[in-house]
Amino acid sequence: MGTPPESAQSISVRLFGTFDLRRNKVPQAAVDLGGCKPRHILEILLLDLGSPVSKSRIIETLWGPSAGSGTVATLESYVCGIRRAIQPGNPRNGPLRTANGGYVLDPAMVDVDLLTFRRLVHDAAHTTPRKAYTLLTQALELSDAPLLGSELASDWADDARTRLRVERVAAQVRAAETAALLNRPAESVRWAESAVTSDPLNERAWTVLVTAYELSGLPAEGLSAYARCRRIFDRDLGCAPGPALQAAHLRLLRQRAEADVELSEALAALLYLGESLKGNGQAGQPSADARLTRENAGRILDSFLQRAQAAV
Repeated sequence: MGTPPESAQSISVRLFGTFDLRRNKVPQAAVDLGGCKPRHILEILLLDLGSPVSKSRIIETLWGPSAGSGTVATLESYVCGIRRAIQPGNPRNGPLRTANGGYVLDPAMVDVDLLTFRRLVHDAAHTTPRKAYTLLTQALELSDAPLLGSELASDWADDARTRLRVERVAAQVRAAETAALLNRPAESVRWAESAVTSDPLNERAWTVLVTAYELSGLPAEGLSAYARCRRIFDRDLGCAPGPALQAAHLRLLRQRAEADVELSEALAALLYLGESLKGNGQAGQPSADARLTRENAGRILDSFLQRAQAAV
């Protein structure tokens, strides 16, 4: 839409948490817009910043089946009130324009935190890991409060929050992976835990979480996370985690066994027998432990299980 003239009004809006509107940095009270409905109209336009939103779509969203013959006139009246609030004395060249049978907000004249979040995430994909981590952290901190927190009872706002949740989870997973790359496993765990809390079926998030525990030298916590993931996948998807997550689980098992000779021997025996069941451990073939045969592996595993049961 081009660069606005210096005399043009500009607005900044906070959609995360409590709605906040400022015109040329001066706070505008909610009453200045004319009530809840005008605020809703402005928020809908902000969610599609830079794209025209038709009058019919706004009416369907906000009035639904209760819309009547006078609803278009009511909408136009509300829009006039919004213009008076955000661009007084400048109805045609301010941020809010009429376009294609509807309305559009000029992104060159509007600063909204939702767009800032998306810009930070986008920029993070085109820079170094260290800079990317800073940008992703800023984006996630900016979007920590609920989107459209003033509209918690609105279906249209719920839809917007659902779309944002997908974006935030993707950003959290990228932050976790980048933190691991930068050798910050504790921060990687924090972001990955946030991601699996928001989306328990996100296997990429579980993989980075288990890997972050591995990098932290916390195999017990990593094994516990894998167990949680497996239960959720089995219950909700009817399947086991994929190869990458299974490989991380196996590394954790080996890491956990390194400090316990008996557990290490039992794990080696179990792996040997597992390979045999797959047809990869033919009799007479060498194993990682030359002492292992199917018979020896069976005895080692049986002895370990007996001791474990006796301890219980």
